[in-house]
Amino acid sequence: MKLLIQNGRLIDPATGRDELGDVAIAAGRIVALGKVSADFGSDRVIDAAGLIVAPGLVDLAARLGEPGHEHEAMLESEMAAAVAGGVTSLVCPPDTDPVLDEPGLVQMLKFRARNLNLARVFPLGALTRGLQGEVLTEMAELTEAGCVGFSQAEVALKDTLVLHRALQYASTFGYTTWLRPTDAWLGNGVAAKGPLATRMGLSGVPVIAETIALATLFELVRDTGARVHLCRLSSAAGIELVRRAKAEGLPVTCDVSVNHLHLTDIDIGYFNAAMRLTPPLRQQRDRDAIRAALADGTIDALASDHTPVAADAKNLPFAEAEPGATGLELLLSLALKWGTETKLPLTRTLATITSASVAVLGDALGSLSASAGRLVEGGVADLCVFDAGARWTVAPGALKSQGKHTPFSGYELPGRVRCTIVAGGVAYEAQG
Repeated sequence: MKLLIQNGRLIDPATGRDELGDVAIAAGRIVALGKVSADFGSDRVIDAAGLIVAPGLVDLAARLGEPGHEHEAMLESEMAAAVAGGVTSLVCPPDTDPVLDEPGLVQMLKFRARNLNLARVFPLGALTRGLQGEVLTEMAELTEAGCVGFSQAEVALKDTLVLHRALQYASTFGYTTWLRPTDAWLGNGVAAKGPLATRMGLSGVPVIAETIALATLFELVRDTGARVHLCRLSSAAGIELVRRAKAEGLPVTCDVSVNHLHLTDIDIGYFNAAMRLTPPLRQQRDRDAIRAALADGTIDALASDHTPVAADAKNLPFAEAEPGATGLELLLSLALKWGTETKLPLTRTLATITSASVAVLGDALGSLSASAGRLVEGGVADLCVFDAGARWTVAPGALKSQGKHTPFSGYELPGRVRCTIVAGGVAYEAQG
């Protein structure tokens, strides 16, 4: 299919491109940008006047429900949610049921996703069998099956020797290890340790649960040279440690979730289970540090941390509710909200959910590495066309995701996706 997008504002965060122009697409690739030859015979024309034409969003953390959690989400619904949110590529953690620790499971997931012809799925393989933290998985086989890295998801590794061996092995073969920094013994509470948790009688997770884990990881990285991606930082103290590690030249990257970019523990209110998240929401000083660190590049990328939760698991007392929130359809809007409030250029805002996310993935994307998250002639035609000036109110029942729980219910947010293009095909188009 030959597609022509006309009159849009073309924004490419990777190159700083920001200009009015057209995009010509053929055979799943961008064949022309800016001024398109009059003899380009398109099968379809999309008028993008007044709209932004940007690279498709790349989400570094989205759970899809399959395999094993179909009661909370189905692959079809979550992939539809992804493209409705402008997400053309996403990374899914390995904490499925069964865990993604066998090549066959990874291949099945990629096959199912590919057949839906919606967003691209890049699975993370389990770092240890069953995420039990005891025996390393066959990383080489999982990589061949399509894994872009290895993770423990939310399960903290208790045995430092196992973690050391895992990083040694990953370093030898050039694999990236994705870890959420949390101490196995200190990180078991349900809210951030502080005055609010004490007043509400909720078990607290101290900041040192994150900083102790980070300090250990950085020592292991110094010893092994392994590349580590730190998932969902939550504290100002943790960010400062990452800043120092990067200044030292350690091969580390990190992300933060949209939830922690905007919310604090005060938003828990009267035990609002929608605010039950992992890691827990922290104090305002932590939220402010996260916003500043994402703006200055200390934090590399922004992730939705999309985690669909069934109603019967969420509608419980706060401490008993399952943590998680839907986020795929909110990623763009919450990024734009932060960018506007922080007074950042639109190119910088979009970089955190496009080119910066691709940089985290690096060569693991294979042939897509050179052009994913970018607008470049000859590159893959994964695009998000959106109206930056449009406003919409988050209504959980209207979300395409099977998971309807979000901390942002009722919020008025900027930015509406009008069209999402994956591999040159229209994967989503807004009605009306």
